[in-house]
Amino acid sequence: MRIGDLTIDPPVVLAPMSGINDRTFRLLCREHGASVVWTGLISANALHFGNQKTLDMLHFLPSENPVCAQIFGSEPQLLAAAARAAQRRGADLIDINMGCSPKVVKGRAGAALMADPERAEAMVCACVEAVRAPVTAKMRAGWADRGEDAVGIARRCERAGAAAVIVHPRGARQGFRGRADWSVIARVKQAVGIPVIGNGDVRSADDALRMREETGCDAVMVGRAALGYPWIFREIGAALRGKERPDPPSVEERIALAARHVRLGIADRGEKVGVREMRKHIAWYVRGMPMARAIRERANRATSEAELLSLLGEARAAASAVQEAR
Repeated sequence: MRIGDLTIDPPVVLAPMSGINDRTFRLLCREHGASVVWTGLISANALHFGNQKTLDMLHFLPSENPVCAQIFGSEPQLLAAAARAAQRRGADLIDINMGCSPKVVKGRAGAALMADPERAEAMVCACVEAVRAPVTAKMRAGWADRGEDAVGIARRCERAGAAAVIVHPRGARQGFRGRADWSVIARVKQAVGIPVIGNGDVRSADDALRMREETGCDAVMVGRAALGYPWIFREIGAALRGKERPDPPSVEERIALAARHVRLGIADRGEKVGVREMRKHIAWYVRGMPMARAIRERANRATSEAELLSLLGEARAAASAVQEAR
């Protein structure tokens, strides 16, 4: 698959997840087979006013490229300025968020654009004119849960110069409830000539293969299934290439990666912020292991790197004890 001059091989990418997709997580997903990684949600307004936390979201590590900066806003010129800032700081792709709600919608951005097709098209036009990097748009099925909305918006995005569209086929007001309607992805794919990336309910390599077969989408985007399990990208990559799938990671591998994630995250953001951000990741890494609930509860109270690493050691020991008892 190609988006502009960028080759995406294998065609599996990391979805944007606000509050999760920091530099460390993106790097680990790249190492485990994600061909492109998305940032979390970046506010054009916050960039305009020089918010340092938002500016820091546009600091990329060379080893995580190619990386896509996902931006949102309600004014075309502010969004274009955000696109220029992202490109200047090293983003390989610029993605316009047309799917998030409800907080973003209150500012007439995100999924609110699904209800205002002309403004959505103007947003894409402004960004395409502002940057050399390929511009994409990530959308829901529709504002009122109608797949026809996504088809119409996708056509407008293509007309405005978008290099690809990403479709999460749940309605804007649906959130993550219910099932994703993959037929919406298929309808969008039939309606446009640019690449279409499918997103929603891809939890395994089999799901990715089924999505490609049912929708004809050009690539698959994975979000929540990668939490605590970035190995899903190498598994999907192998399946899409028709190769033998790698064995699932052992408990030792999972704990070792969790510990590395802790160290990298704290080295990047400092102990106070790093520990706070890593608490949720610890819970995801130990999911399904013995003592997972107790580890999660204690991780939520941890205040130091040493505490988190000690908890991971306990998780490893508990899993080993169960294995030896079998």
